[in-house]
Amino acid sequence: MNIYTYVHVHGMAHKTLTISEEAYNALARTKGKDESFTKVILRLTRKKAAGNLLDYVRSFSPDEELASAVEKVLEKRSKTRLRSPEF
Repeated sequence: MNIYTYVHVHGMAHKTLTISEEAYNALARTKGKDESFTKVILRLTRKKAAGNLLDYVRSFSPDEELASAVEKVLEKRSKTRLRSPEF
């Protein structure tokens, strides 16, 4: 198991975090192209306003695999016919 150490330097202050390879890879997948690891951590840990789903979804980087899966589900749903229950 590889361990990654991230050193953040800001002016004179810095903090060192040691995380597992699994955690590093999860952060790297979540990180946007021009986004720093610091910004990813802040984005993921900031408190969200209750009920603001759209802002929550917009906080993620674009994901082609997810978009494709959602399109398939929506296509299937559009072909599904609902029947009224017989009482």
